[in-house]
Amino acid sequence: MTAGTPEPEAEAETGLLHHLIELRTRVMRGVFGLGVVLLVLLPFANRIYGWFAAPLLAKLPPGGQLIAVEVASPFFAPLKLAFFVAIVVSMPWLLYQAWAFVAPGLYQKERRLALPLLGSAMVLFYTGCAFAFFVVLPSVFGFLAKVTPDAVTMMTDISAYLDFVLVIFLAFGLSFELPVALVILVLLGWVTPAQLKEARGYAIVGIFVLSALITPPDVVSQLLLAIPMCLLYEAGIIASRMIRPRKQQAD
Repeated sequence: MTAGTPEPEAEAETGLLHHLIELRTRVMRGVFGLGVVLLVLLPFANRIYGWFAAPLLAKLPPGGQLIAVEVASPFFAPLKLAFFVAIVVSMPWLLYQAWAFVAPGLYQKERRLALPLLGSAMVLFYTGCAFAFFVVLPSVFGFLAKVTPDAVTMMTDISAYLDFVLVIFLAFGLSFELPVALVILVLLGWVTPAQLKEARGYAIVGIFVLSALITPPDVVSQLLLAIPMCLLYEAGIIASRMIRPRKQQAD
C-alpha cells in the first residue's frame, strides 16, 4: 500500500461517521419542523378539539355534552390532539427528511419507483383519515345515539373520546395503505398479481375479520372499513399489474 493512501478501515469509519452526522442532521431538522408546527397549533388547541368533537356533538340529544372526569384532562386532551395534528400536518416534511437520507444510496430505478409509492402512501393515509372523520364517525355516533337506552344520558369523557377517535383515525389511515403494501410485495417478488387475484376470497374474509378486531363493536364501522379495504385490494391488484416488470409479466 503506497504512502498517503487511506486504509480500508479508515475509509469505513469515515463513511460511517458521515452517515451518522447526516442522520443526526435529518432527525434534528424533522424534529425542528414538527416543533414549529406544534407551536403554531398550540394557541388553537381548544378550538381544534371543538372542531374534532363536532361529529359526536352533532349526534348527541339536546343537552348532551362532553365531560371531563379527570382534573387535568381539559388541559392534556387538547394538547395531545394538537401534537397528533402536528404530526399529521408535518408528515410530508418528516418523510422528506427520511427520503433525503435514504435516496443517495438508491439506484435511479429504485428512486423512480419509491417516489410515487411514497407520495401515494401519504395521499392514501390522508384520505383514510378524512374518510374516517367525515363518513365513519358521524355514522358510528349516529348509530350509538339511536341504540342508547332512554334511561341513559350519553355524556362522554373528553379523554376517552379523543383516544377512541385517534384509534379510528389510525385504523383507517393505515388500512388505506393496502394498495401500496400490495405493490411493494409484488415488486419484492414475494407474490404476483395472479396470486393476489386467486387469493381474493381469503383476503376478503381476512379484511372482515380485521375490521371486526380494530373497529368498535358495531356493524356500521366494520362495514365502513371492510368495504373500502376490499375496493382498495382490487386497486392494489390493478396497480401491481401496471408497474410489474415486463420480464415478470411474460413469465
